[in-house]
Amino acid sequence: MKILEHRALRGPNYYSRYLTIFMRLDIEALEERPSDQVPGIARRLKDLMPGIYEHRCSVGELGGFLQRVERGTYAGHMVEHVAIELQNMIGFSVGYGKTVDSYETGVYNVVYRYRDEATGLAAGVEAVDIVQKLYDGETVDLDPVIARLKAVREAHMLGPSTAAIVEAATARGIPYYRLSEETSYIQLGHGHKQRRFQATVTDGTGIIGHGIADDKDWTKQILGDAGIPVPLGRICHSFEDAVAAAEEIGYPLATKPLVGNHGRGVSTDINDEKALREGYDAALARYETVVVEQFVRGEDHRLLVIGGKLVAAARRRPAHVVGNGSSTLKELIDAENADPRRGVGHENLLTQIHIDEQTERLVSQADLTMDSVIDKDAIVWLKSTANLSTGGTATDLTDDVHPEVKYAAERIARLIGLDIIGIDLLAETLTRPLEEQSAGVVEVNAGPGFRMHIAPTHGQGRDVGKHVVDMLFGENEVDNGRVPIVAITGTNGKTTTTRLVSHLLRTAGRKVGMACTGTIEIDNHVIMRGDYSGPQAASVVLKEPVVENAVLEVARGGILRRGLGFDQCDVGILLNIASDHLGERDIHTLDELARCKTVVVDAVSPEGTCVLNADDPRVLDQGTRWSRGKIVYFTMDPEFEPVKNHVAEHGIAFTVRDGKIVMRQGAVEATVIEVNDVPITFEGHAPFNVQNAMAAAAAGYALGLTLGDIKMGLQTFHPTPGQLPGRVNYVEADGVRCLIDYGHNVPALKALAPLVQSLGQKKRIAVASAPGNRRDEDLRALGSQIASMHDALFICEPDPRGRTPGEAASLLKAGADAEANCRSEIVLDEYGAVEKAMDAASEGDLLVLLVDDIESAIERLKGRTFRNPVPAAE
Repeated sequence: MKILEHRALRGPNYYSRYLTIFMRLDIEALEERPSDQVPGIARRLKDLMPGIYEHRCSVGELGGFLQRVERGTYAGHMVEHVAIELQNMIGFSVGYGKTVDSYETGVYNVVYRYRDEATGLAAGVEAVDIVQKLYDGETVDLDPVIARLKAVREAHMLGPSTAAIVEAATARGIPYYRLSEETSYIQLGHGHKQRRFQATVTDGTGIIGHGIADDKDWTKQILGDAGIPVPLGRICHSFEDAVAAAEEIGYPLATKPLVGNHGRGVSTDINDEKALREGYDAALARYETVVVEQFVRGEDHRLLVIGGKLVAAARRRPAHVVGNGSSTLKELIDAENADPRRGVGHENLLTQIHIDEQTERLVSQADLTMDSVIDKDAIVWLKSTANLSTGGTATDLTDDVHPEVKYAAERIARLIGLDIIGIDLLAETLTRPLEEQSAGVVEVNAGPGFRMHIAPTHGQGRDVGKHVVDMLFGENEVDNGRVPIVAITGTNGKTTTTRLVSHLLRTAGRKVGMACTGTIEIDNHVIMRGDYSGPQAASVVLKEPVVENAVLEVARGGILRRGLGFDQCDVGILLNIASDHLGERDIHTLDELARCKTVVVDAVSPEGTCVLNADDPRVLDQGTRWSRGKIVYFTMDPEFEPVKNHVAEHGIAFTVRDGKIVMRQGAVEATVIEVNDVPITFEGHAPFNVQNAMAAAAAGYALGLTLGDIKMGLQTFHPTPGQLPGRVNYVEADGVRCLIDYGHNVPALKALAPLVQSLGQKKRIAVASAPGNRRDEDLRALGSQIASMHDALFICEPDPRGRTPGEAASLLKAGADAEANCRSEIVLDEYGAVEKAMDAASEGDLLVLLVDDIESAIERLKGRTFRNPVPAAE
């Protein structure tokens, strides 16, 4: 088998609303061997992966997929299910998958859900190898496969603290973006509502408070001055300083690096100069300055304060083992590490205990070795500090915190100035005020770990991630961090409608992020130029901190390659379905193209609005079928029965009556604007832009604009290169009219024909091209359509797109030559073709430039002098 394509679809897509992996798989010779021709393959698969019995598949019952294998299915279908089960085996719960054949024999499109993108892709590769071996009768060793996938998971998965916040946000409907694969830098929400954090440090964490927490001596000075109990201590720059500090403070002592975290380099219960030397060196290895301080006897506690409130408390104990009277210390450690709750790093609830210099020092101080047999019930401490990252354990004590201890913790958060703070407190108990016992705050942590609170070794886990989300977005759970998203798709008119919706919103005073074919614009400033009608552009807009509304053009290619790039939208506009790009990426029919386009309306939130062109039969049929949320129709025919019925049921529709765009609902009809007052309609001679105007008006109304706002926006949006570059731009130069447009398919040109007819009273001269990735028949049909509208045609070819130079132009000319009334000529260079067209034009003629380089064409028009027409011979 051979993987032809393999990528993640990041959002609703042609196959699913879920995040899915797409694999285009050529099963080659296995096309001739369905699974029922491979004896015992179902049994071997079940023995290898017992969990695959849970896969119901289309049968709809346990063991359903295995029944399919026994009856006979294809290798691609098996790859789908194996990829799903591999992810389940390493802790990612996924279930959705689909395998469909393509237009190529033996080639299948395999899709399956993922939680982590890198792991999902890796699972697909492993699945292909496993299924191939099952077909070939080879032995499959699953252990190294699982190990490799776990390694990928560990390299890419979020840490437990970050994941807890993300999960809490997701549960509240707040979207998130991972802003860096290397770090846990996360954006919650969109645009101006977004909040960002890394691990447990938020964009609201005070930099001064962070600096205080990072400096243990500064922390103690601030807390001590405020009456908070802290251990006596000194900063030491040499071992001689440490010895002097020990003499001044008195044993027992603790040593730690001045700047550090996770208990690294910390030594406790130091009782002599030899141990002091070891502790000093351990701290010095972590930071150049060492703190020597009084060792406070008591249990190690962590108090977690979020948003000024104590939300969790835990007692931590260092890594240790308990003797049984027969096992050696090494055997006890190995047995503890065999606990399934212990894993590598943050893999599991607990961390493996590693024997290091600190462990060896503690064991030596206890007069033990690794071969010592430990007495029954005797405790051997293996680490000085109680951090979970070094193998420690935690017990939840949140419900046992005395009110005075709670107040002290919340006061410490205010004194240090941190929105999220972990307070390390040595105390005999949390059930009594600190002044009534031996107690002291040994340090505070900016960006504290949450694992001990989320999943303590003993006691109740606390949903501390929710407290962070409530702090960032408010506790009422109304704010989901989203800005309204308008997504616009269709075969033609996407860019015009995108720009028009953006203009309506900006005119009404909103800060808009817009992405379309041509640019990405933020608050009316162009920040990127190019084709930005895909998911990457959506991501750029939604990450921009000032954006209040996002307006996104969505092209077919982006949907198929990567999905939408957002999980849902508030308004989805489906303009039309017409022949274009057929034959690409297994989209060969208009019904398949319609299903691709309806991904946009299928992604509308249940509270959102789908805006549908009722004049297009496929939009009316499939768009209505796949739409979620409310439906608003637009139509040029005010008497169209389906729309009249929709309005009668108090649905909303926009239509044209008596030369006016009107909104109808129930018995109400409200005038929006005279068609003649909408510049892009060319006084109604551009009916396609009347439709685009109605679609934009419907979107604006769905987003809360008044009819007055909509009218103002429509009448101030002009078909100029400044407001609508390359889309029906009208320019006059020295008596010659010029229409510049980007139409590159037959439906677009048919829609443009009435306007060309109305403007061109004398000769109509065109320059046109088409991307080479269209089908031969599409290129010939396009040439014929252009020629039927013009008297002269100059054909250029700026982008062959995989064809040999001149091939696409020749196909266009072949179609044009079928029209006897048009003279056609190939001039491959676009610049040269425009020059020839201008040379052929006289005063009163119409130039129609269907070109890519719009700015160059306009500049040349402005400086051009056209000749007077030659009088006809009498």
